[in-house]
Amino acid sequence: MNPAEDYIINQEELFKSILLQLQVLVETSVANLDLKYKYRLPFYYLNGKPFCYFNVSRKKGYVDVGFWSSAHLSVHLDKMITEGRKVMKSLRYHTLDDIDAEVFVAVIKDAESVNHKGFWK
Repeated sequence: MNPAEDYIINQEELFKSILLQLQVLVETSVANLDLKYKYRLPFYYLNGKPFCYFNVSRKKGYVDVGFWSSAHLSVHLDKMITEGRKVMKSLRYHTLDDIDAEVFVAVIKDAESVNHKGFWK
């Protein structure tokens, strides 16, 4: 098992369930992804470029899905968290019920379409 998978599997139960659900949604929505362990987080790469990452905040009780090309995203921006960040946007989940698969997949597909544009606008 690679370190990114270890990160997911070794989380406390609530976080692990959220991460596994998000992992399934990401991997069934976008082809040619590589799951790596970068910056001490599970980080997906698309065609060799950073795509999105999972980050667990145990203190605050949520899972963040951050998008590398978030400066270029155009769908569901009202659901994205920017909190103290200049460019990076994320979707945040406190429970499994917080995951709206339609919204998540729409954002993933949007991120896929703009991933070639890079980090900055």
